[in-house]
Amino acid sequence: MTSIALAEELLLLAYDDQTGKATGSRIGLDLGMAAAVLVDLALAGRVAYVDGYLKVIDNRPIGDPIADAVLAKAAEDEPHTPAQWLQRLRHRLRTRVLEDLCARGVVQDVDETQQGFIHVHRYPTTDPAFEAEIRSRLAKALTSDGPTDERTAALATLLVATRMEPALRLPAEESARAHERLEQIAAGAGFSGSANLEDSIVRPSVALVVATLGRAITAALGAPKPA
Repeated sequence: MTSIALAEELLLLAYDDQTGKATGSRIGLDLGMAAAVLVDLALAGRVAYVDGYLKVIDNRPIGDPIADAVLAKAAEDEPHTPAQWLQRLRHRLRTRVLEDLCARGVVQDVDETQQGFIHVHRYPTTDPAFEAEIRSRLAKALTSDGPTDERTAALATLLVATRMEPALRLPAEESARAHERLEQIAAGAGFSGSANLEDSIVRPSVALVVATLGRAITAALGAPKPA
């Protein structure tokens, strides 16, 4: 398995490999990436949802520069609700993640000039191994009825909350089943408020963090626009 942060996984799924342009809702992606940073900290046992707030329970770094910066800030600052953290983290987060992916050779920064002075940046994929692993993991989860690992369950839940299901690029005949399975994974892991964790290998503490962040994303995005 490749080693990549959850926020990077969301971004790679959202950006077209060839054009290097973001697809879907930009605000949804930014909120999802902010949530993903916090989920990674929860997966590492560094933050937990306590009395309505996300609080640091262990301030040791996890080895990811972005997540560690958030952890250090959270350890010094007053507690914030999940919704407050999403708004605090989403600004410029995408730029930082893209810069990191470029530095590691996962994507490249293509700087194009339009109308002689407008710079437009595209980020086509240069190393497809990372995204291939992500999509393979999701495909396995969506075609299996068995329990899903914490990380994949969290990713699936964030895809639903941010309305990024089209980024999966599934054939039309598979989209209905994929949507149903995504919802099942979220609910079965406790991410949608379910208390039934019998068929999940997701820790309740992690499920609670993802559930609250998912609801905060849904509230921030508001009702979907009519088709």
